[in-house]
Amino acid sequence: MAWDVTVPDTYADSHINSTSITAGAAANHAATAKSAKYANLTSTHIFVPFVIETSGAWNAQAIELTQEIGRRTAVTGDPLETIHLFQRLSIAIQQAMQSLSQAHSKFNLSESHLQP
Repeated sequence: MAWDVTVPDTYADSHINSTSITAGAAANHAATAKSAKYANLTSTHIFVPFVIETSGAWNAQAIELTQEIGRRTAVTGDPLETIHLFQRLSIAIQQAMQSLSQAHSKFNLSESHLQP
């Protein structure tokens, strides 16, 4: 099995027209693009495009894979274990986005002294 994780920006200019109409549009578009990119793997691997938008929308295949991983790794058999897996992944994405945003802000501030 192979997967490619992608986190498209829901509010990017390239996505806003579709995401303002349909929730998850950027995720679905990115999943389709990743599937096309890795189409040659399908003869030897099961490929899963794993896409979560910055707003939190997941593509269907990411949901299915996470549910399957949650089911297979559940220790107690409690269905909340899979929900907690979804929450942990969502929080990890939010934390990564915050770190990127802070790094971008620091870079812009450090470069501002170069402006005339």
